[in-house]
Amino acid sequence: MTTRRHFTAALLPLLPACLPSCVSVDIGQDAPAHTYLGLHDDGRGERRAQPLVPALLVQALPADALAETASIAYSRQPHQYAFYQLASWTERPVRLVPRLLQRRLEARGVAQAVGVLGDPLRADWLLTLSLDALYHDVSDSPGRARLAIGAELVDRRQRKRVARRSFDAAVVVARADSTAAAQGLSAALTQVFDALLPWLETSLQQAATSS
Repeated sequence: MTTRRHFTAALLPLLPACLPSCVSVDIGQDAPAHTYLGLHDDGRGERRAQPLVPALLVQALPADALAETASIAYSRQPHQYAFYQLASWTERPVRLVPRLLQRRLEARGVAQAVGVLGDPLRADWLLTLSLDALYHDVSDSPGRARLAIGAELVDRRQRKRVARRSFDAAVVVARADSTAAAQGLSAALTQVFDALLPWLETSLQQAATSS
């Protein structure tokens, strides 16, 4: 089970061998453009013959601080983080990940209707997500993209949790830079969704049948 990593506010000291996306700009040269990178899900799969439940809502719980910001984090040492200075997420992961999962669940046909909490959708079932880790581990180069999500399935009628599990993935990245980090974290997100869906379907089927 993945534990939530504590965010350290102090940035790591900048070393001479700084990552390509946080190098200093030489005096007299034009500043390099800031890059905005998108976290995405590349998962594909067959649609179910029948939905398991009429409606399902997805909700993001308060996340690790690294998921609450648009900055892309990296780490050279455990529990110490810094941010790429010339690259950012197009949207904060804590807001984007639930919508990406919503699209995956809709494509799979897990429920007749899938929404994000706050949508005008009445549902007896709620899937909560906590984004517990999201960073580029460069303790050894080129490093790994590490992502962890905690998931809980809640029966809203009985106001009780019926299933809970943590999912994590670590993907080797191609290079030690922000673009490769974003690609690796997207691949890690796809792997986590791939593992989360079978668990969710089994949990929903068992809970719906027993209720």
